[in-house]
Amino acid sequence: MSFRIRGLDPAPFQSLFQADAETLRGARMERVRVEEKPGAPCRITLADAEVGEEVLLLSYTHQPAPTPYAQQGPIFVRAAIEAFDAVDVVPPAFLPRMMSLRAFDALDMMLDADLVQGADSPALIARLFANPDVAYIHAHYARRGCFAARIDRA
Repeated sequence: MSFRIRGLDPAPFQSLFQADAETLRGARMERVRVEEKPGAPCRITLADAEVGEEVLLLSYTHQPAPTPYAQQGPIFVRAAIEAFDAVDVVPPAFLPRMMSLRAFDALDMMLDADLVQGADSPALIARLFANPDVAYIHAHYARRGCFAARIDRA
């Protein structure tokens, strides 16, 4: 079964890179200089930022649904102008990491979830989408639990 993974739209984040440190802190955001790779997986490009690169660390609402599964959490974003968008391709940031894939129905209720090594995620995506009630999947980096990306049927 084909799947599509897209990074976040970069537009809402671009002006934040011009903000000063005080403004960012007031919005519960931090400017961070990347010290190791892998270590700062960008949710726009779905690739790890380079050592020395400046990224923003901020809280992002990735599951705004009015259900018990509503969630927000920390993400890194780069000053990117193009988001990852591919069919049947595992993003670079997924490959070296253990992933938690969480399947949701059209009412935003979780139906299933499992762990998988990122490079092996296509098989788990196929298994989750084999259930016709699964509308979409959220991928999270398992170690820290942070939202990585949404996966849709292609």
